[in-house]
Amino acid sequence: HARTAKGVEDYRRVTALGEPRCGVVKDFLCVFGYWFTPARPAVFDDQRLEVEVWRLLITLHRWLFNLRVFIHLAIIPRLSWEFLIMRADLRPYWVKKAWLNCREAWIDYFLRPRCASLGDCPNIMNPWWVDISGNNIHIGHSFTAVGEAAQRIKIGVWGRAQGKGKVTIGNGVLLSPGVRIACSDEITIGHGVMMANGAYITDSDWHGLYDRIARSESVTPVHLEDNVWLGDGAKVLKGVTIGENSVVAAGAVVTRDVPKNVVVAGNPAQVVKQLDQETPRRTRADLYQDPHATADFYDAVDREVLSENTFFRWFWSCIYPSARREK
Repeated sequence: HARTAKGVEDYRRVTALGEPRCGVVKDFLCVFGYWFTPARPAVFDDQRLEVEVWRLLITLHRWLFNLRVFIHLAIIPRLSWEFLIMRADLRPYWVKKAWLNCREAWIDYFLRPRCASLGDCPNIMNPWWVDISGNNIHIGHSFTAVGEAAQRIKIGVWGRAQGKGKVTIGNGVLLSPGVRIACSDEITIGHGVMMANGAYITDSDWHGLYDRIARSESVTPVHLEDNVWLGDGAKVLKGVTIGENSVVAAGAVVTRDVPKNVVVAGNPAQVVKQLDQETPRRTRADLYQDPHATADFYDAVDREVLSENTFFRWFWSCIYPSARREK
């Protein structure tokens, strides 16, 4: 058809800039029709073909991008339990179990090799939104992290030389979306530490006031002792040690050491409350003392709670979200 005058005119109409396109199928016909036409008219020159090839590639890229967005925004949230917080979980048990197995495989394949050590039973939600980079990053068992597309979790070591710098994270630690840990020399986080959205920890200024090229030669490690709680947007700066059980209020900027069993707030952070040391405490370290037993317990809860869910009802709620409304 392309060999006829009408075919050439149709080709010009279809490939003209600004004209409505028929999508990737029409692009395939235009590009591959060039190669399989025995007598090619002059309009099918190499320059025109190059333009069409690039248009085809751009169209395919847009399709793949849209597919990726659809998977991340429509499919994955409906498989993961994070989408179902405060709502009834309609998934059958085997669907949730399959999803958790896939997530665990992602963690083992992509995240575990980036750590010097990663303990058993990590619970990393949306692990593709968790960035781990650098040397000597050690993470204990029952590590919980909640990554989000708009608030990635970032744990990084930028040492002074190759192999230098170290981050140590204890057992049962919780990192909420947007948490950033930037290490130059040493950052140590104890067992059961909790960090709310957007908390930030660093052990360096990274640049001097007058020398904006090199970091200071002083080594100023940061230590968070067991059961510390950082509030939303709290910032812990170089050379700080925060004592056991202490709480850093939302938005506080910690520039000096914090004793144990206190609440600090403000910029710079100051003690605003003493905690009662006699009151019994329940910590994340206690909850995850035996990580495998805790994992088995939650698995048994899922098996019982989701036992009556059917695949059809869950699948229908995925493609028709209004079906989830309360009747």
